[in-house]
Amino acid sequence: MLFIQNFFSELGQKIVDFFTNPTTLWAIGKFIIGVLIIFIGFKLVKKIVKKFINSKGMGHFSMTIRNFLGHVILIVAYVAISLIGVSIIGFNIAGLSALIASIGVTIGLAMQGSLSNIAGGIMVVGLKPFELGDYIDGAGVNGTVTDIGIFYTTLTTPDNKKVVVPNGALSNSVITNYSTHDTRRVDLDFNISLSADINLAKKVLISCAKADERVLEDPTPMAVVTSHGESAIKLQLRVWVRNEDYWDVKFALNEIVKTSFDQFGVEIPFPQLDVHITK
Repeated sequence: MLFIQNFFSELGQKIVDFFTNPTTLWAIGKFIIGVLIIFIGFKLVKKIVKKFINSKGMGHFSMTIRNFLGHVILIVAYVAISLIGVSIIGFNIAGLSALIASIGVTIGLAMQGSLSNIAGGIMVVGLKPFELGDYIDGAGVNGTVTDIGIFYTTLTTPDNKKVVVPNGALSNSVITNYSTHDTRRVDLDFNISLSADINLAKKVLISCAKADERVLEDPTPMAVVTSHGESAIKLQLRVWVRNEDYWDVKFALNEIVKTSFDQFGVEIPFPQLDVHITK
């Protein structure tokens, strides 16, 4: 029992001596200061960068460029703050820098695809095929652009899914930007029977288009015959609308045209097949 008491007494004294040693206290103090600098620095630089990209001085740049620039500044600032913090803690920056450089070379060789994403991000920001808020179709996906980062571009689909696309793949694909122009043409295809009155059908289509106030008068709505099918005449109604009205007008016209065709007796045919029996 006495042995155990002596053991814990000596252990307690050694712990007290360790934490009361000036060298130990100085090391602990440097460690705390270094961690605080990293933690507070990250928080502070994030707020500063946010204010910087939203400042009046940056107002002549597009939000796309400002957002991309913010990502770059944050990464550089995070690396610089981390180096300052670890140097205060007591690490050898020269040796650490050499280690980081060698690791960077190794990672760079292993992550050539990521480097292509950085180049793709620079091309996207520089060439401006799209900007924040645009609705695009590219690299096999479509949606509204919500963020353009260094490595990835983030889209939000119409059904509210988040899609993250590598910048390298996006910059090397065909990109369709539906938001570039204020107006857009709605093309609607309809089939009428071979015996139906084509002129009547076209008049019905035009009247349906003109009845919708969202359809623009210029360019004028038009209905054309696009082809003759095996059992139907194919018509197409072409109208121009404001970009934001595209889907609403398309859905509305599809519905009203069916009702109007029924009202005026324009037949929408079923697939037909004539069979001739020879005795």
